[in-house]
Amino acid sequence: MYALMEFKGKQYKAEKGALLKVDRIDAEAGTAIDIDSVLLVSGDSISVGSPYVKGVKVSAVVEDHKKDPKIIVFKYKSKKDYRRKHGHRQQYSYIRIQEIVGA
Repeated sequence: MYALMEFKGKQYKAEKGALLKVDRIDAEAGTAIDIDSVLLVSGDSISVGSPYVKGVKVSAVVEDHKKDPKIIVFKYKSKKDYRRKHGHRQQYSYIRIQEIVGA
């Protein structure tokens, strides 16, 4: 069984025991969260929401917070003495799916 859920503006496929890499959450590691914006549930039959499936939520636990490797943004214009160098590290949270409730 799996569910397609929307979390922080992005869609993820959630299965029991799966580890998902999502945008940073303001929660401590070990905190339980419930996500009720489930778009689709597949089990014995498929339930599609409009836009969300009623009565279904995904339970998860925040496991860790990490950063991606640094990305270098370099702007350059020839013959104009224009150079700009900027770095960025995106922050992510890892959540472990516990169960899909109400499916």
